[in-house]
This record gives sequence, C-alpha cells and structure tokens, in this order.
Amino acid sequence: MSFTRTLRAVGGAVVAGALLFGTAPVASADQIRKDQWPLTAFGADDIWKLSTGKGVTVAVIDQPVDGNHPDLKGNVLPGKSFYTGGGGTADHPDGEKEHGTAMASLIAGHGHGPGGSEGVKGLAPDAKILPLGVDLGDSDAPIPKPGSDSGKEPMSYAEPLRYAVDHGASVVSMSFDTAFTKPSDAEQAAVDYARKHDVLLVASSGNEGVSSPRNPAVARGVLAVGAVDIDLKVWKYSNYGSHVKLLAPGLHIRSAGVETPYRLANGTSDATAYVSAAAALLRSKFPDLTAGQIANRLVKTAGLPDDMKGKKLPNPHYGYGFIKPWKALTADVPAGSKNGPLPALSGDSSSSSPKAPGKANGAEPDPKFHDNGLSTGAIIGIVGGVVGLLVVVLVVVLVVKKKNRRNGPPPGGPGGYGGPGGPGAPGGFVPQPSGPHQQQPSAAPGSYPPAPPTQPPGQ
Repeated sequence: MSFTRTLRAVGGAVVAGALLFGTAPVASADQIRKDQWPLTAFGADDIWKLSTGKGVTVAVIDQPVDGNHPDLKGNVLPGKSFYTGGGGTADHPDGEKEHGTAMASLIAGHGHGPGGSEGVKGLAPDAKILPLGVDLGDSDAPIPKPGSDSGKEPMSYAEPLRYAVDHGASVVSMSFDTAFTKPSDAEQAAVDYARKHDVLLVASSGNEGVSSPRNPAVARGVLAVGAVDIDLKVWKYSNYGSHVKLLAPGLHIRSAGVETPYRLANGTSDATAYVSAAAALLRSKFPDLTAGQIANRLVKTAGLPDDMKGKKLPNPHYGYGFIKPWKALTADVPAGSKNGPLPALSGDSSSSSPKAPGKANGAEPDPKFHDNGLSTGAIIGIVGGVVGLLVVVLVVVLVVKKKNRRNGPPPGGPGGYGGPGGPGAPGGFVPQPSGPHQQQPSAAPGSYPPAPPTQPPGQ
C-alpha cells in the first residue's frame, strides 16, 4: 500500500502530523481535544512523561485572562492589569479577555472532566500563568503629535515586562505588536533587564505576511516566532525577516475562549504560545540552563521541510525551523554559550559556558573552526582518516543491506521521524483546503477545519 493510501486509511492530516513531528498520537475524549492537532503532532503524551512545566511561571503579557475557565482554573496566578490597576484576571468585558485566555490555555490549560480528558490542554499543563493585562486595542493607536492631546499613547510593554521579571516569571509570552516598528528606549531597557535576570522572552512576528519588523518581536534579545502551516510550510501571512528564529503551529488552533467556551483561530500569536510552552517544559526539566541555552535547545532541535534542508540558517521565513519539543527535551545538545542564539548584552564579557562549547546544529560557531589554518601533516592525517571511515561505512552498508534482505524492511518505512519507540514514516501533513488562512472568529466545536474567511488576519 502506498504511503498516501496508508494515511487515508488511518485518519488523514492529524495522523500525518504525528508522524512528522515524531511521536505517538494523543488520546482524546471529545471533539475539542481532537481538534488540538498540535498536541497530536508534538506527541504530547510522550512529552508529558518527561516534563509538564511544573515549577515554571510563564508571564502572559496580553489581554487579561479568565482564570475561572474550567480548563485553566488553578493554573492562573493573580497577576495585574496595566490599564485598570486590578488583577490580571480583572473583571473586564468578555471580549477584552478573549485573546489572553486563549494564549494562556495553549500554554498551561489542563482540560477538565475525567483525567482532564476534555476541553483544551496546553503543552505545559502544570506551568503557572502570570497574567499581565494590557490594552491591545491601543497597539494600533496613532502616535500623538507633539503638543497634541488627541489620541492615546501607544501601549508600552516596558512596565509589565519588568513586573513579570520581579514576580518570578522565567518565560514571558508576548503575542502582540505595538504601533512602532522598533522598541522604545524604555522597552529595550526592560528587555535587557529581563535578560539580565535570566528570563526568556518570546514574541509573535505578526500576521501581515510582510518583512516590516514588528515590536516587540524585533527587540534585541527577544525570540521572534512565525507560524507554520499544517503541511510544514510557513503560513502565507506570517511576517518574516532576519529577526525570526523559530516557527510553531499557527493554523486551525483550538483554544479556550470567553465569549464562547472555545475558539478556533490562526496566527503567529498561537505559534508564540506554543514556543513559550515548549520553553516552560525545558526550563522545568533543565533548571540549570540559562534562558539563552534553553533557546539554544529549541533552535538546534528544530525541524525543516525537505526543500529547506541544507540551506543557510537562520532563513528570513523559516528561522531555524519549527519546534520539536520532544526532541528538545531528549536530544544530546551541548549547553553552549549562556546567550545561545540570542545576541550578547552590551558589556557582557562572559558569553561562554564551561559546560559545553561547540555546536550541534549550526546555531553557534564552534571556536575549533576559527584557527589560523591546518598544517600539512594535519591535512594528511585528516584525509587518511576520512578514507578509513569511508571503508568502514561501506562495510556497514553492505552488512545492513544483506540483513534487510533476510528480515524485510524496518517498521514504518524509510526516512521517518519516529518518536520514542514508535515507527517512523516519510511524508508530512496532508494539506487542508487551499485558500487564504486568516484569524478565525470563535467557532462551534466540531467545525474543524474552518471555512476560509475573507478578511486579513489579526494576532
């Protein structure tokens, strides 16, 4: 049976996603959980045997969060609202809590019902959310002219970011952009303050499909995230540029809602929440790694579609690739410098870590390859070693081919991304119907995938 026919037989896009991202499917008890294809694609059941994000606080700078949602209750800290002065779960109209609640649920939702098997579950279900409410409605406000009292000041994330650092967050998720294309001095100072306190900052690149930089994603030291489609191609509306570092699922994303219990949406916001959750998993399992070294693990274990492999990274559209959380938790990745793929802070003279120099996947230069050249003797030795290695490889290949003739092909087929103990398989996601993919309105359970809308997306 061909691989395409096999995929049809076992269920289409969701199973294909599981094969690509590399682990076993997640059991589900209701349609909402079934709609959460990224959990299946990531192999969340296997991931949660290694880490659930326990002990990690993720600050969500966004709209306020509904901490009473059944899929979030108990995982949301009091926080703060920066436009009412109340808590981060303050009493706001439902529409003003929709986006923040959705992002929080993708990070630390725990579901509900028997064993948490119903509703939305986040990738780091035991992490805590520190909700820091900001007025995202101001993010597109016009910049007031000097001497004018008309209009509002564009929203600044400087104060909430410092608050997050001072109240125990080790990851900050920022699924928004401001009216500026670069951070203000106060915002960049807040970013530097967070980095000096070993906090990892993650921000969405934006949903216009343009190369124009967006703040805070473009701020120096922030991990900028784009969205990947279900066929592992960059979403056509995902903003791009040299600052983009990682991709994560951002289409047909089911999350918790407020105006309706659950919503279905597209955007780099959702992708950012998944990267933040993956960072929480890593910070829980590797508490001794710096924020930059956590970013390093995400970067060096990222995946790429076949047509991108071997190309120079980071790529303006793909960054270093899409996150593979299970691999990031299990791969043998040297810790590397304390800044990882992030730029060093000004005045920072201690950029290297004694734990593990070198590189695994091209994110950091290895100092061994920056000397002043090789001697003739060294070159002869290397050539001899390579020839010997080729002979050994040839022998091994012949032995394996002979063994395969006796035993048949390995389970799962060649070239797979099989997870822990599971079979691999070639191929990728089965694409959904073509057409523009934009931010979706709330949808009723069971409507996945949604019909394409006609308006450009929001975050």
